[in-house]
Amino acid sequence: MTTPTEKNHNKHLDLLHDYKIHLLKYVTELEKMDQQSEFLKKWNETTIKDRKKEIQIIDKILKNVIRF
Repeated sequence: MTTPTEKNHNKHLDLLHDYKIHLLKYVTELEKMDQQSEFLKKWNETTIKDRKKEIQIIDKILKNVIRF
């Protein structure tokens, strides 16, 4: 049986994982747009780089946090 704290912990980990999936889709869409336009490529360059770093950080958090 799980405690309320464990439920909250798992819920927040799930939300973090969902956010990671959202970022992955977002980066994929930006990369698709980059292929279509040189202007967008320069425009999205820093955003893509920042989101990829964010994804790496979220990955580390998810791997290092133990689920109850």
